Amino acid sequence: MAKVIKKKKLRLLPFFIFIIVVAIIVFSCLFVLDTKVKNIIITGNEVLSDDEIIELAGLTNYPSFYKTLNITIKNNITKDPLIKSVNINRSFYHIIEIEVEEYEILYKREDNGKYVLENKEEITLNKVTPYTIPRLINEIPSNKLESFIKYFKRIDLSIREKISEITYVPNEFDEDRFFLYMDDGNSVYMTITKFERLNYYNDVLPQLDGKKGILYLDSGNHFQIME
Repeated sequence: MAKVIKKKKLRLLPFFIFIIVVAIIVFSCLFVLDTKVKNIIITGNEVLSDDEIIELAGLTNYPSFYKTLNITIKNNITKDPLIKSVNINRSFYHIIEIEVEEYEILYKREDNGKYVLENKEEITLNKVTPYTIPRLINEIPSNKLESFIKYFKRIDLSIREKISEITYVPNEFDEDRFFLYMDDGNSVYMTITKFERLNYYNDVLPQLDGKKGILYLDSGNHFQIME
């Protein structure tokens, strides 16, 4: 007697439902991953503009919020010699906040036109700086440069902005001696370790009764009126 073979019906509906669900999940993920950055907030910058930092970060075209990694943004920005540190935060609505800290520009070299940063690196800058930069007229010996930068940074920025020119002028008594020409027409002789005394410059001015001259802060504290 022949056996009756029953044919199994393929249950295609659950299979199609599974495929559709997977497809929806995949397309949803791709859609979310392609969501672009909506806003970029830059803080802490003074010399570099917001647009320059956005360009450095590689965010000019507002790329995918999720595909753009913080480490990539940070590495891109820190390639600029002006950047000291970068901190990146993300918030709702696809906002990227970039907080930067720049190296201070201390002075501009007269001989090559380059700007010297607080870390001694020299850069070319083809833009107007947001604060006044003094000019270094001659060269500071390499064995004096680190000390000069260390103590020069201790002068308040508001006072540094009053310095027009810096000249290294050692004599037989003081190898750390500098001559500072101020933008108000006065001059100051100063030794490296006494640079902080210049923070009291505004307090000294009223005592000069409007007279112009040379303030000696390298040895003693006295003012010589110009003839």
